[in-house]
Amino acid sequence: MISLAGRDILHSWGKFVFTGIGLGLLIGVTLTMAGLYRGMVDDAKTLLDNSGADLWIVQQDTLGPYAEASSIYDDTYRSLLGMQGVAAASNVTYLTMQVRRTQAHSTNMANEVRAMIVGTVTNAPAQPGQPAYLVAGRHITRDHYEAIADISSGLQLGDNIKIRRNQYQVVGLTRRMVSSGGDPMIFIPLRDAQEAQFLKDNDAIVRQRARTAQNPALNRPNTPTLLAAVIQSQSVNNSVNAVLVQISPGTDPESVAEPIRRWKHLTVYTRVQMEDILIAKLIATSAKQIGMFLVILAIVSAAIVAFIIYTLTIGKIREIAVLKLIGTKNRTIATMILQQSLALGVIGFAVGKISATFWAPIFPKYVLLENSDAVSGFFAVMAICMLASLLAIRVALQVDPAEAIGG
Repeated sequence: MISLAGRDILHSWGKFVFTGIGLGLLIGVTLTMAGLYRGMVDDAKTLLDNSGADLWIVQQDTLGPYAEASSIYDDTYRSLLGMQGVAAASNVTYLTMQVRRTQAHSTNMANEVRAMIVGTVTNAPAQPGQPAYLVAGRHITRDHYEAIADISSGLQLGDNIKIRRNQYQVVGLTRRMVSSGGDPMIFIPLRDAQEAQFLKDNDAIVRQRARTAQNPALNRPNTPTLLAAVIQSQSVNNSVNAVLVQISPGTDPESVAEPIRRWKHLTVYTRVQMEDILIAKLIATSAKQIGMFLVILAIVSAAIVAFIIYTLTIGKIREIAVLKLIGTKNRTIATMILQQSLALGVIGFAVGKISATFWAPIFPKYVLLENSDAVSGFFAVMAICMLASLLAIRVALQVDPAEAIGG
């Protein structure tokens, strides 16, 4: 049996192919938008996986170090180590800021990079909070002025970076260590991170000391050492953002978390709870925006398919009338138009999938293209093409056979 749809496509292949390419680029954008959402979710899960923690101990009544500011004393972890079910506990600080490269091996790199600064304990690569693995270099061994950077930051081994007032040398590189927002992580010693997080500029320090000296309660004539002690306490930061806890194998996380909440007066989140915070709260707005874009792109795609199929149908009204005149059934004509619409969708999806695969790696944010999304997208495109062909089918079925002879 002769394929009427195939012969008609060959007759106007130029218009058909170029329309398929345009539709494909639109579908590629749609797949990329879905990949951006998948990438944000994967970044959030990767952040939790790479922390190596089973429990997150944070300030009471806060949502933790990733969603809200949290401050607890840095000696809290000692009391946690003695609790049943706790295998390891480690302090950690998080600070997102612009990091300036002061000396780079590649002159074409940007001088600044936005990164999440992570303060971790040194000489303890197996503790929670440490980089999961290194692709180059070594772990931090000194208490000051060494750093490990994610390769997405563009930093290389030996580069010098400036964080607040201090210079750090990159001694190690890691991969896929990013924040929930996709910013690369840079690990530095905990003490340096504590200082960087709450460090004041010199003028502010001078003003604070002057205000302290003017306070008669803190500058008593008969207690000359009191003022010095107060100023010293103001210049030291004894707080961290969270304590990351690893529990013993086979232990229920909630059985360890509940005593900490009850007796330590701290908020404790399990892995499931922390994942819910990151996905349901931090990226919820972005997910809604991406969802709206997907709906708009689907409507535009349907409009494009409907317009081109309708145009092709209007252009062959006389041919359709001839088919009816020789006894061709309406079902055959409708099938021809439907096949053209589906063929357009197949071409568009193929172009879109290939385009998304090629341009996804160059996006600044991580784009995760999953096969399940591609399969769902293919069936969605086919459904859109079927719906878009209804208008053209309706017009074709209303054609009068008399038009074939100019009636």
